[in-house]
Amino acid sequence: MQYRELAVPGAFEITPKQFGDPRGVFLEWFKAPAFEEAVGHPLDLQQANCSVSAAGVLRGIHFADVPPGQAKYVTCAKGAVLDVVVDVRVGSPTFGQWDSVVLDDVERRAIYLGEGLGHAFMSLEDGSTVMYLCSTGYNPGRERGIHPLDPEIGIEWPSTDRHGNPVAPLLSDKDAAAPGLSEAAAAGILPTDEAVRSYVESLRG
Repeated sequence: MQYRELAVPGAFEITPKQFGDPRGVFLEWFKAPAFEEAVGHPLDLQQANCSVSAAGVLRGIHFADVPPGQAKYVTCAKGAVLDVVVDVRVGSPTFGQWDSVVLDDVERRAIYLGEGLGHAFMSLEDGSTVMYLCSTGYNPGRERGIHPLDPEIGIEWPSTDRHGNPVAPLLSDKDAAAPGLSEAAAAGILPTDEAVRSYVESLRG
């Protein structure tokens, strides 16, 4: 299992070792010791989610108030998605920057997004099944969003699916009504880099 920190600090790509034979494939997609060594603190698992999406479905950009925020460890068990992390931490040196990892049922990678980071993905195949391990449970009063097509962030979403067919982003009404990054910052709903650092340090203790 290999960890690679992404261009947004606090986010990691995880590549597992797969063991295949004529019966199929086995892999470990999460290991607590490897996670703690790479990230510097344990993952306090409080909720596990599963979403199934048609090709073109775009979910996000989602994040939660910090503290406690909601860290996510994400993989795609079936199909393929472009998974994106966005730095929404006000005061962070990489504020507004994004990075991405293709999660699919071939390489079977995962991505970890620490507290205070925005998360979004686009499905690249009908029936793409995304699994999340979450550090906190869902709390609608603390959930926030930024429009995933905000030109200020400029995420380069795919125009074709896994098989080369054209796709257009399909958003929920809630995501389509989300503010842009500057609007969210002006409204004071974004986490600060200082608050996130303080909270993560408490986890290391």
